[in-house]
Amino acid sequence: MYIIKVKGKAKIPDYIQLRDEQFVLIAYFRADRPLKNLERYGLGGKEEALSAVIAGLAFGKLQKLDI
Repeated sequence: MYIIKVKGKAKIPDYIQLRDEQFVLIAYFRADRPLKNLERYGLGGKEEALSAVIAGLAFGKLQKLDI
């Protein structure tokens, strides 16, 4: 799974994209909102680790998600 942080402009907030191994979009959510329903993406119970990754993620850089 891959993660990318997308920079918002003006009133559009920053977003996070989760993509699978073929780079197909599987999740898209706001970076400033609490993480919910992560079980459906196979990330249940990893909210704290994922929020730490999001906080340190640079905008526009695709990164392999290893948590």
